[in-house]
Amino acid sequence: MSTDILKGKKGIIFGALNEMSIAWKVAQKAHEQGAQFVLTNAPIAMRMGEINKLAEETNSEIIPADATSVEDLENLITKAQEILGGKLDFILHSIGMSPNVRKKKHYTDINYEWYKTTLDVSATSLHKTLAIAKKQDAINDWGSVVALTYIAAQRIFPDYGDMADAKSLLESITRSFGYHYGVDKKVRINTISQSPTVTTAGSGVGGFDKFISYAEKMSPLGNASAEACADYCIAMFSDLTKYVTMQNLYHDGGFSATGVTNDIMDMM
Repeated sequence: MSTDILKGKKGIIFGALNEMSIAWKVAQKAHEQGAQFVLTNAPIAMRMGEINKLAEETNSEIIPADATSVEDLENLITKAQEILGGKLDFILHSIGMSPNVRKKKHYTDINYEWYKTTLDVSATSLHKTLAIAKKQDAINDWGSVVALTYIAAQRIFPDYGDMADAKSLLESITRSFGYHYGVDKKVRINTISQSPTVTTAGSGVGGFDKFISYAEKMSPLGNASAEACADYCIAMFSDLTKYVTMQNLYHDGGFSATGVTNDIMDMM
């Protein structure tokens, strides 16, 4: 249902790969709510995905960018403002990738070059994006940046591997940059810690299907869907959340606050 809650707002959405992507659903919802935005993803990811279909559906342009490249990000943020006709009001950072997880390297025996890649793609890319946006004064006052994270930043989930470290760094960057950008430009920066969700990235984690079932039983409201997460992102982009910043916001059906449930005890 459209309420035009984002009417007149402009942004960048990172990470829409296919219809399974949370970023894909955020783009659809943002378009429905009156926003204009550009879509971006790494060139290799774009070849694997269906982003052109999304661009046509949402009347958006695509700017390929490697989120680990300062040069690519500078070009992205400059061109986005040219295409959209002004400064940005929101950015979605929905990027995560671990070669160690993909190659099933155990956390205690990771490849450290791959580890650097995990941190760079999944976390440092946010710092680079924010630093460039700040230098270019590319985000309007009271703008909103949202990055997607996961509770493995706080708790151990063995098969999540070095992605847990990346999410911890991502959340720290959110707090630190949230302070500085808030003081200077009133830009707010938050992470949303989403339920385990069936996406292309999430499906690569070992035992994912079983864990989704476990999380469903551990969450009083059940697992939050990708579409529901997109709704939350839209709320965070809107002016209704102007004083929320530097927060890690759990969107997980209550999983993060639940010690045990009757369903889990019955299983035991």
